[in-house]
Amino acid sequence: MATPHSHETKQKRLGLLAGFAFLTEVGLGPALGLCVAINPSILPTAFTGTAMIFTCFTLSTLYARHCSHIFLGGILMSAMSLMLSSSLGNLFFGSIWLFQANLYVGLVVMCGFVLFDTQLIIEKAENRDKDYIWHCVDLFLDFLSSESS
Repeated sequence: MATPHSHETKQKRLGLLAGFAFLTEVGLGPALGLCVAINPSILPTAFTGTAMIFTCFTLSTLYARHCSHIFLGGILMSAMSLMLSSSLGNLFFGSIWLFQANLYVGLVVMCGFVLFDTQLIIEKAENRDKDYIWHCVDLFLDFLSSESS
């Protein structure tokens, strides 16, 4: 983000993106190992579900009308704030129901972020913002968030 988008900095930014992706996945390694130890079918199921979510919602955005999903930004951030407060409250209550509700609301919110971020990338590209490396970071973070939900 601190390195400006230009032809001269392209290789440096691609290297930083690869390093960011690698370090993010290395950090997830122990959690993924635990998932495999519990049930080996969790990872393929999560990956397939995430890939289907991305495919469906990206195609939905590509074939939607111009700027039709931009309004979702405020709603999604408000939902994230509510999820944060309910998670913090659940530390004291310990409710299984609230945890499950937060989990499924989080899945819906992350699907909404796929729509919103894809629409935002399309709008930026139409307005001559060709920073595809930063757009890739946006979608990578959406992918990780959707997969963890």
